[in-house]
Amino acid sequence: GVGMGMTAPVSITAFPAEDGSLQQKVKVSLRIPNQFQASPPCPSDESIKIEERQGMTIYSTQFGGYAKEVDYVNYAAKLKSALGSEAAYHKDFYFCNGYDPPMKPYGRRNEVWFVKE
Repeated sequence: GVGMGMTAPVSITAFPAEDGSLQQKVKVSLRIPNQFQASPPCPSDESIKIEERQGMTIYSTQFGGYAKEVDYVNYAAKLKSALGSEAAYHKDFYFCNGYDPPMKPYGRRNEVWFVKE
């Protein structure tokens, strides 16, 4: 029953298939605003879980526009190519992040994160 407003980024955990496409299984994460961090409201929907995301080191790439699944897949492929075979990161998932509300037409920011192992 507590409204918290929208936060950024909206972070989607994507699970790539062998061919680089995304599986239908995704996990959407929203940041809890600072004023609720110490004591977040208890979700009334059992499918909503509160998780603490531990600190991590990431490899990231940024792009603009209204991001679609194909954009995230393409930028993930570019990031993978740029990192080559030397970088150690989790290959079974990555994060797709959007920072802007839908009504912002210009200067949009999106990122793909690979988590360093």
